[in-house]
Amino acid sequence: MRILLLKDDPAAAAAIRAILLRSRFSVQIESDGQSGFDALLTDSFDAVILDVDLPTRDGIDVCRAARAAGRDVPALVVSARDAVEDRVRALDAGADDYLIEPFVEAELLARLRALLRRGRRPVRHESAAADLIVDHGARVVTVAGKPLSLGSTEFRLVEYLAINANIAISRTQVLQSVWGDRFDGEPNIVDVYVSAIRRKLRRAGAQDCIETVWGVGYRLVA
Repeated sequence: MRILLLKDDPAAAAAIRAILLRSRFSVQIESDGQSGFDALLTDSFDAVILDVDLPTRDGIDVCRAARAAGRDVPALVVSARDAVEDRVRALDAGADDYLIEPFVEAELLARLRALLRRGRRPVRHESAAADLIVDHGARVVTVAGKPLSLGSTEFRLVEYLAINANIAISRTQVLQSVWGDRFDGEPNIVDVYVSAIRRKLRRAGAQDCIETVWGVGYRLVA
C-alpha cells in the first residue's frame, strides 16, 4: 500500500519512513504542504500521514482543501502539538485521526491499520468561488447554475485554481499539476489557457474571479 508522508523534519520523516517500510508500505515523502497537496491531487495513495506545521501550507489547510477537492484518502495527523484546539481543528478539517509525538511505533501502525480498515468515506465534491461552482465528481463547471463549456485541460486548470482559492499559484505549479512533470513546452501556455477561460467566463456573465498576481502567476478570488 502507498503512503504519502508530509513531514518537513528530515530526521522525523526518515524515522517514520523506516517504520512504514518495515511493515511493507511504500512511502513517498513531501517536505512542504503545497507539494504534498499537489501530490494528493495528481496521484493515488492508500493513506496520508501529515504534520500540522509545514512550510508553504499547513497540514490542516491541506486536509481541508483535499476534502473540498473530493480526495477521500484516509488522513492521520502526526504532530508534537498536543493542545485540544489543534486536534479539534485537524479533525474538523477532514483528518481521520490525530497522533501526538513522541509516539510508540506499534501505536502508529495500529492507528494506520485502523484507518485502512475503515475505508474511504463520502466527502464534499464541490468548490465554489463567487458565482462559479466546480463539481469535481461530475467534472463540470457552472456559472450561475448554467454549465460552462470547457475542454479537459481548461477544466483541470479551473479546478486547480478553485481548490487553491485565494492562494497565489505560480505558473510552474500550474504546469506541474495540470500538465504534469513531462510537459516540455513553453511556460506561457498557462497564460494562453487563462485568457481563453476568462473569455468564456465573461461570455457566461461570470464575475472576473481569476486575478493576475504580477511576478507570480494567478489567483482565483473566492
